[in-house]
Amino acid sequence: MLSKEEEALIVAFRKHTLLPLDDCLYALQATVPHLTRSSLHRCFQRHGIARLPETEGNKPVKKKFKAYPIGYFHIDISEVRTEEGKLYLFVAIDRTSKFAYVELHEKTRTQTACDFLEALIKAVPYKIHTVLTDNGIQFADLPKNRMKPTALWRGHLFDRTCDDHGIEHRLTKPNHPWTNGQVERMNRTLKDATVKRYHYGTHAQLKEHLHAFLMAYNFAKRLKTLRGLTPYQHICNVWTKQPNRFRLNPLHHILGLNT
Repeated sequence: MLSKEEEALIVAFRKHTLLPLDDCLYALQATVPHLTRSSLHRCFQRHGIARLPETEGNKPVKKKFKAYPIGYFHIDISEVRTEEGKLYLFVAIDRTSKFAYVELHEKTRTQTACDFLEALIKAVPYKIHTVLTDNGIQFADLPKNRMKPTALWRGHLFDRTCDDHGIEHRLTKPNHPWTNGQVERMNRTLKDATVKRYHYGTHAQLKEHLHAFLMAYNFAKRLKTLRGLTPYQHICNVWTKQPNRFRLNPLHHILGLNT
């Protein structure tokens, strides 16, 4: 049973944040440990806030991502700035586990992208079978040159790195960056939590904050898409059912800095 004070807290939280039921549950359980999903839903119903207000405009049709086994990573690069100048944010997120890996670099060369992939492979305890990138020159030859003899004979360095590790490299359609939407959303989330909200005097300050955010996201943030698990909890669950997909036991795999 919820006390009057707890109900008042729950109602105020819902009205202030307008978060969905499950997100409210995960946020409020730290304050109300005995709170369950059913008791939270009944509380919302009693106070007439079980349904969130409709927003104006037509709702876009949501498409479900095709289901893939763990190990399908979306990779992207974006630009961020501190008082010291420009940096490039290399971001990778697993389509299934939602595990994210991030590095900051001063250059966006092809070799940098390959080094990032090598570091990602070492950081993740399971096997990566597919990566999806855009058509940037760090990841692929220009479309107009792709089928020419030199490009076919040489092969792109990023493709060769993927081949060395048995990884399939997929590209988004040219001029269709939204097909890599998962990592685009993670880019926005990272920027909203850092450079769009705070001023950083040095690159080191931004790296430190990004590391703290990634640790909280991967190991503490419970996601609705993972049925209330954190990304790393989901990884550990997959380990118990499909250990053949792993290089290491994730229960013994302690990650270092992702920056």
